[in-house]
Amino acid sequence: MNTQPSNQGAETPQSAEEVLKLVIQDLDNVRQNLTNQLGQDINRLRVEKEELNEDVNRLRKQYEQLQSQQLESLSQRQIAQQQLWLKQLAQVLANNLQQQLGHKIRELRENVDPGLQPGSFPGGELSGLQPGGFPGGELSMNNPPDSYYESANELGYSLSATLSRTFDTLKQELDSYESDLSIQLNNMRGMEQQCEVILETLVSRLQAQLENNNVVSSETYQNSQSGARNSVNTNSSQTSTPVESPEKQSVPKPESTPKPQKSASQVQMGLILALLSAAVLSLFNVCVKIIFNTPPQPHQIFSGLFSMPGLINPNIGNSLLILLLRLIVVMLLMPIVATFLYPAVWSDIEHFIKSKDFSLWWKVIGSAFFLFLSQVLIYISIGNIPTGIAITIFFIYPIITVLLSWGLFGDRPSLVRICAMVIIGLGAILVIPSGAGNYQPGILAGVGAGITFSGYVLLTQMSAGKLHPIPFSLVNFAGIFVFSALGLMMPKPAEWSANIDPTVWSGLIVGGIILGILAIASYVLNNFAIRFAGAARASIVGTFGPALTALLALFTIGEVLGVKEVFGMILVIIGVAAMSFERMFGAKQKTS
Repeated sequence: MNTQPSNQGAETPQSAEEVLKLVIQDLDNVRQNLTNQLGQDINRLRVEKEELNEDVNRLRKQYEQLQSQQLESLSQRQIAQQQLWLKQLAQVLANNLQQQLGHKIRELRENVDPGLQPGSFPGGELSGLQPGGFPGGELSMNNPPDSYYESANELGYSLSATLSRTFDTLKQELDSYESDLSIQLNNMRGMEQQCEVILETLVSRLQAQLENNNVVSSETYQNSQSGARNSVNTNSSQTSTPVESPEKQSVPKPESTPKPQKSASQVQMGLILALLSAAVLSLFNVCVKIIFNTPPQPHQIFSGLFSMPGLINPNIGNSLLILLLRLIVVMLLMPIVATFLYPAVWSDIEHFIKSKDFSLWWKVIGSAFFLFLSQVLIYISIGNIPTGIAITIFFIYPIITVLLSWGLFGDRPSLVRICAMVIIGLGAILVIPSGAGNYQPGILAGVGAGITFSGYVLLTQMSAGKLHPIPFSLVNFAGIFVFSALGLMMPKPAEWSANIDPTVWSGLIVGGIILGILAIASYVLNNFAIRFAGAARASIVGTFGPALTALLALFTIGEVLGVKEVFGMILVIIGVAAMSFERMFGAKQKTS
């Protein structure tokens, strides 16, 4: 019955006022811790936002510097290239002008009249003439003066055409350079756009990461609550109450948190595993019944196939001894199982110890203490009344949990829950055995087990989200082990002390080993059932715990229930299942 995470203090309040004061103090501590944590998270996010803004501004400045440097380098290269082109142009123009002028001068010289050249006159009468053959040195030419103007015009046209061609070539080169420069500027604009996209993507990713961190923390909190409630099923052989803690109500849910849909085969496998887990826990309860020697005659196993006498009486000391023997086996196997199911279990426990979160420590220790009391009382109840009836009476704990949640946290129950509570109450009344026999100790112990277990459920839900369910369960087991050992060592009245016949120690040790193995097996099966089918479906299957216990007790040790008891058991199962269904459909509606 005890394989779950839990939450609170170790001392039992003496009155309702003290309980209320303790709860109010705890709520104040929770509120203060939550406020401090949220304030720290907000400050941290604000600092990160400022750092991101600084990084973005720095990146933008670097980009602008790079852009300006690139433009400067391009402009310098452009000026140098233009100067080079101008020098080349000047050289080309000078060469062309020199060639054209030389060519025209040669043409002019060739056009001069050859008869007026020196030595062309008869008798050599040019000796007294000035150079050039004419007095005064005037040059006489064959062509008229208009030809000189035509030659000058042709030379001007030639120079104009040459300059036009040169300027056209220069214009083409400048256009080409302008196109290259335009391409480079476009590339720079493209790089700028890419940088802007990269910056926007970086900022959006950082924002998405921060939002995902908030979503993950919310989902982790909800999943840990779900895991905690279903680990309660394994610890106690039943389904926890579908009650919402005040912390869960204050956690904002993300607008869209799509969850992967489980396939039909996975859900089917999970339901089968949940049924097997409930069956193993029912067998665990029957084995506890066999250990006690309640009937005067030995237990007839499998309709008298063989008989087995009881080993000890169902009192407080003997129940503590059975619980301790079982926990020795559990504490040997649970570290291995926990590491297999959740490899980070030891790092989480180390962080839990070093965190010095005394509020969480108090809740964990308190939940372990309430579960310890519940286990001791349910053993006493199983030893004094039929096993199926004891487990059915124990199932009144959803009523207590809903009422406590309503009174302490203001969680008003819905109409479905109220009807389910009425049905469970009627079933619990009908299941109380009548007739010969002293059933009062077993009935009172079953009621006490349900009440203390409701305290365990509330403390477990209050601490959900701060510690993963598997390390929570491991710490819970360790706490129950310590409480069991201390309970055996504490002085008690003689009727409450453990009274063991030395001849039955071997049987008790074997029984403790069997109980420990069954508890671990049920824990593992329930864990995988939650993974495959989900916590809600697994908890609904767990509501059949009383019926499975009654059937196994009937087939193994021949415990027969009357029609009234069977009808009461059916009512209790219907009521608890109605709460589970209401919880599941309510969660789906909130998610949608």
